[in-house]
Order: sequence, then C-alpha cells, then structure tokens
Amino acid sequence: MNKKEIAEIKRRLNPEFHNVTCIRGCYVNGQGEIIAAFTRSLEGMGEEEAQKYLGIFKRVLSGVQGQNLLDIEFTPEQVINSPEHQLLMRLKDTGLTDDEAVEALFSRIIPTIHTEDHTLILIMHDGYDVPYRSQDGNRVAEMSTEVFHYILCAICPVKLTKPMLGYNPDTNDFRNRESDWIVSMPEEGFMFPCFEERAADIYRALYYTRDTAQSHEELVDALFAFQPPMPAAMQKETFQAVLQESLQEDCSYEVLQAVHEQVMEKMEEQKQDKHAAPLKIDKYDVKEVLAECGVKPANMEAFEQKFDQQFGQQARIDAVNIVSPKQFEVKTPSVVIKVNSDRADLVETRIIDGRAYILIRAEEGVEVNGVNVNI
Repeated sequence: MNKKEIAEIKRRLNPEFHNVTCIRGCYVNGQGEIIAAFTRSLEGMGEEEAQKYLGIFKRVLSGVQGQNLLDIEFTPEQVINSPEHQLLMRLKDTGLTDDEAVEALFSRIIPTIHTEDHTLILIMHDGYDVPYRSQDGNRVAEMSTEVFHYILCAICPVKLTKPMLGYNPDTNDFRNRESDWIVSMPEEGFMFPCFEERAADIYRALYYTRDTAQSHEELVDALFAFQPPMPAAMQKETFQAVLQESLQEDCSYEVLQAVHEQVMEKMEEQKQDKHAAPLKIDKYDVKEVLAECGVKPANMEAFEQKFDQQFGQQARIDAVNIVSPKQFEVKTPSVVIKVNSDRADLVETRIIDGRAYILIRAEEGVEVNGVNVNI
C-alpha cells in the first residue's frame, strides 16, 4: 500500500464515515490467561467511546512505512493452502461472526505476548464502498462497483495506574483516587488484506510495530508464517557498520555526505508520485555513489561482500532506514552538530595547520544562547 491508500483507509476510521460491523475483544492477564472476551458494536456506543475505539485502530495505520508499517507478502502456495491465510480469509469473509475463527486468532496471538502487563487484543471488520476515481483523480461515488472488506487488529498493553489525588466535584476538594487498568495505544497490529489499486490484495497484509527496534518475529510467524525484515533501527546501525568497516580510509565526510544527498534526492523524486511505494535502495545504488566519489575498487568490493553478508544478495533496504529525512548529524566526543537534511552542504572538513576541523558556513541569523551575534 502507498501513503495515499493508507490515508484513505485511515479517514474511514471516523464515527461519521465508518461501516464497522463488529468489534471483538480479548482481555488477557500477565500470565496469558483470558480474563474476558467480548463483542461490541459501535452503533450502541456514545460518540466519545466510539472515537476511542476507532483511535486505537487508526494508530495501527500510523507511522513511517518501512519502519513502523511493514509489508507482509504471502506466497501463491500460502494463498492456496496455508492455515494462516485461510484463517485470515475466514475472519474477513464472515465479518468476525465465526466464533471459532476469532478464538483461533486469539490463541495464535496470546502465546507470543511476553509482558507482565495485561493486554487487550481488539479486532474489527469494516466494509468500504469504494468510490470510483476518474482519470483526473476525482471521486465519483455513484459509480462505485467495489466493496472492500478488511479486518484490523490492535494489540494494546493495559497498564495499572498509580493511586493519586484527584478532584472530587461532589465534595469540592481533592481525594484519593484508586489505581485502575488503562488501555494504552497498540504496540503491534495488522491489516488484512491490503487496499491496493482501489481493491483488495489478498496476497498482502500490512503489519504495524510501534517500536522500530523490534520486529516481533514470534508474532509475525504465528500470524503469517513470514520472516520479518531486520528491524528498522537495526538496519540503520548495520548499514552504517558495513560502510565504516568496508570503506576504511575512504570513509570520509564527503563520501557519507554524497550517499546521504543521493538517497535524499531519490526520495524526493519518489514523493512526487503519490501512487509510488516507499523507495528502496540496493547495493548497486550505493556502489554507484561510491564510484562517483572515487572510492577504491577494493573497498567497493568489500562493501558489496559485507552488504550481502548482512542483508542478503538481492536485498533492497527501505531508504528511510539508510538516511534520516529530517536531519543530518555530525558528532564528536564533545560536540554534536545537527543540520537540516537538505543543507548538509553547510558543513565541510578541512585540515588547517596539520589539524582536522569541521567547518560550518555561517551567513546570518547566528545565535548564541538565544542572542543574535555578529561574526
């Protein structure tokens, strides 16, 4: 799914637009025991309560693609005959009215939860009457020919608050308020099937993780029998290590700046196409930049070998896990320099009187502790 398709589904998760037919829930304690299971309908809720439920599901579609939102792709064999895919299809096709299928989903998720907190597992079904879009992008609702049925699942920690003082309007003073179990925003979740090109793609699911340093392999395997990619935070650290170890003396500021700028340019070009998937980078894209910077062939060969070892020969990494779109950082043991990502050219390195310096071009608007200064 691209950003535009995700945003279209998120807009549905609003009390005014949704067609959520059913919400099923399972409340689990820290020992993995089911405390309660329930079925809710948004129609019988007040608007504020409905917004809270929809807000939880909306969070499952939030974050950065390639970091918080990961594509899950089923093989043709899985779609034809795998218990994981068959279960997801049953849940979708029955609108969560199949108790056996719902219980089977909960039984797959619960053993993968490793926390002392309680957990709330929520799953909803929605039927989206997809408006037709003309070639110029305008919606033509009366020409709709597709109803997109999908499920969203959210796995939320339920944490015990601390006892504290709180205002009591009946006595007009502050009294002790007992601790209570409060539902937090989801740590993990998924959507099935994906919404692509105005229709359902049953070969794909969208998986959500709040923590980009975690890929929750056990949960992903239980739900999809799929090996998730290396967590986003680890991808960035690993890529940085591959560059540093393979380039050796060629690992200069200028080389890293060039890699950053080239990837950023590709990302900006990709953003112009609202229908494009997030940009991915492979080893050949990076080697092209290294060659332009004059990196030695031996070091380029070492980069390719280490890249293959860490990511795989055919690997393509999400560009957002290679560079930070918002910031370019230069760090020494005593000083940290943070520059807008598109102005890395303001920083350069120089040898002056035999000593290495990092230079920052200063033109106007220089402040020291909030005070404008002249240079």
